[in-house]
Amino acid sequence: MLDYETLRFIWWLLIGVILVAFMVTDGFDMGVGCLLPLIARNDDERRVLINSVGAHWEGNQVWLILAGGALFAAWPRVYAAAFSGFYVAMILVLCALFFRPLAFDYRGKIANARWRALWDTGLVIGSLVPPVVFGIAFGNLFLGVPFAFTPQLHVDYFGTFWQLLSPFALLCGLLSLSLVVMQGGVWLQLKTEGVICQRALSATRHSALLVVLCFLLAGYWLWAGIDGFVLLAQDANGPSNPLLKSVAILPGARMNHFIRSPLLLIIPLLGMLLPILAFYACLRGRTIRGFLFASLTQACVIFTAGITLFPFVMPSSVSPLSSLTVWDSTSSQMTLEIMLVIVLIFLPIVLLYTLWSYYKMLGRINLETLRRNDHELY
Repeated sequence: MLDYETLRFIWWLLIGVILVAFMVTDGFDMGVGCLLPLIARNDDERRVLINSVGAHWEGNQVWLILAGGALFAAWPRVYAAAFSGFYVAMILVLCALFFRPLAFDYRGKIANARWRALWDTGLVIGSLVPPVVFGIAFGNLFLGVPFAFTPQLHVDYFGTFWQLLSPFALLCGLLSLSLVVMQGGVWLQLKTEGVICQRALSATRHSALLVVLCFLLAGYWLWAGIDGFVLLAQDANGPSNPLLKSVAILPGARMNHFIRSPLLLIIPLLGMLLPILAFYACLRGRTIRGFLFASLTQACVIFTAGITLFPFVMPSSVSPLSSLTVWDSTSSQMTLEIMLVIVLIFLPIVLLYTLWSYYKMLGRINLETLRRNDHELY
């Protein structure tokens, strides 16, 4: 039997892995949706882009549901505080996501230019809003969220939606959008050919450069301009009560883990190097390698954020004592144990099935494919 501290740390890692899986899989189909008005110049080209992700987008949504479910089951206090503080933002995401299945399913029902343009707009909105909002939400975790716990552990939120839109948070939203656009651009090079593939390469070049610039600027901003939360005292095996700890806010504290363990710097350095490698791999026609590099970029960015925050999960800007950490926001030890067994059984199955489905549907989509399967494709 694992002790409570180890279980809590394992679940921190698992939620990070689930977030990476979501950003890699749902990231590329949202990236394709964002690129729809930039790469496709006519209806046939738009159909090529849409059908490049048509076989996968529904399965990719599972990772978003899994991330929400894992957050609810493993970190119930984070779930409660986040949905209280980010309520308007989450509703905005859900409304945007609502357009995606409608756009995929109804776009081709009527062969009318205005009808299809309407659903194309819905698909772009449903693909662009979620990564931007998720990035803004992550940015606010570094700044601190204006919430506090009462002595009865009820959550009080003191901010507004507009307060979430700070310059640093918007930079994080731009970084998140750049990541999915890069992922989508590489995916289109895997799945298309000809002029669409060339335009996707150009989109990959610009988005990869933007990823590097935004990531570098965000790191400098965290180091030089944003005070960090420091955990002074807490029992890692203690009860999940966020009020039983001591917290301080210190300048430059966000870099503490990287200063104490310089090897951890490999992760953010790779986060800046891999986008460049992804583009050059695509430039040489090695798109599978490029997709791998783009996916690893997602992992490096997410784990850099996790390491920078650790052990904090959701810091509070108005009551540092109320900040949620890995050690005080989890479910009971028994719940974590049961869920860990379930995850160890079913997560590999989901991963293997996902990889198998990608392997079986790896062929390219072109205009001839659309003509041969006109009644089966979107």
